[in-house]
Amino acid sequence: MKPRLLDLFCCAGGVAVGYSRAGFEVVGVDIDPQPHFPFEFIQADALKLDMDFIKSFDAIHASPPCQSYSDLAKRNGNAHEWPRLIEPVREMLIESGKPYVIENVEGAPLINPVVLCGTMFKGLRVLRHRLFEANFLILTPPHGKHPRCHTFDKRKSQYGKTNDMIDFVSVNGGGNCTVAAARDAMGIDWMTKDEMNEAIPPAYMEFIGKQLMKHLLATKKQSQKICVSQDRRNGFANFSLPTLAT
Repeated sequence: MKPRLLDLFCCAGGVAVGYSRAGFEVVGVDIDPQPHFPFEFIQADALKLDMDFIKSFDAIHASPPCQSYSDLAKRNGNAHEWPRLIEPVREMLIESGKPYVIENVEGAPLINPVVLCGTMFKGLRVLRHRLFEANFLILTPPHGKHPRCHTFDKRKSQYGKTNDMIDFVSVNGGGNCTVAAARDAMGIDWMTKDEMNEAIPPAYMEFIGKQLMKHLLATKKQSQKICVSQDRRNGFANFSLPTLAT
């Protein structure tokens, strides 16, 4: 039976597909409809879920809205217009007692996060730095040198010298590549361009998911050893020598 993972703020499923490839059964939760989410989906406010429901899963991933922490919001001076949900989400996940991962953008107030970049993964052609906080150890690959990204902006020095189906691209609202190039670059073939603009490449979460799976297996083995040890102690405590006949 596969371990079950709860994917909070799941959007269109970039995270979920990665965890699924790592061996998890994934259930997604989002406050908005997500018609392209590829697994079981529940439309609900993640912060209002019943704790018993949350605890029924083996692990939890959360990607709270990032707008308040983004560089764009800081430049525009409107970060206060967006909810800041990392702190209440973290409190909820700690209360669950389950292994968890919180994902967000650079600048978000995560605790001891690791950074993943597209240069770390063969086949990806996006930079897409993302931070990951977890209550288990995550090891990361070497961070590669950033290549030039394809652009349609004639003011950029690399304009006309790159190919969006071969070189790295920027998948965002700026229209710096075609939809086909964005899908190929991120390893995503089921999302719209708007959905991809904020998606996590599945390769990131498959990488973290495999480490989470090892953590769960190690924790299970440790619990089994403790149970066996306790059973042996209890058995010894209940053991008594037979009474000799006189």
